[in-house]
Amino acid sequence: MSVHACAVATVDGGSKPLRDHAGDVLLIVNVAGKRGLTPQYAGLEAPHREFGRRRPRVLGFPYDQFGGQEPGTDEEIQDFCSLTHDVAFPLFAKVDVNGPDATPLYHHLRAPAQGDSAPATSCTSTS
Repeated sequence: MSVHACAVATVDGGSKPLRDHAGDVLLIVNVAGKRGLTPQYAGLEAPHREFGRRRPRVLGFPYDQFGGQEPGTDEEIQDFCSLTHDVAFPLFAKVDVNGPDATPLYHHLRAPAQGDSAPATSCTSTS
């Protein structure tokens, strides 16, 4: 299964199918802006600005799973990133990246490669 089969939750509570990015090289990253982790935004923003709609496409997924690195609502995170760090690459709703509550996208990304003995994962949910 391709990552393009996944749909992800947007900051406004909607859903976006990753198939909209078919043909793009995707850099899917979990991001956190607190506790000194903000330099990552500049490093991710550089290729986004340089290549724009061509490639690679940076898709940011805030997470607050490990020690409160990204507190706040999705809207507060979006505002913090755009106003404080001038982030223009797309940010999506906050996710869990590990454990049983990990979003289906991250379950898919962490699954063994095709051909391994693990069952295929599904990306039908956006939560």
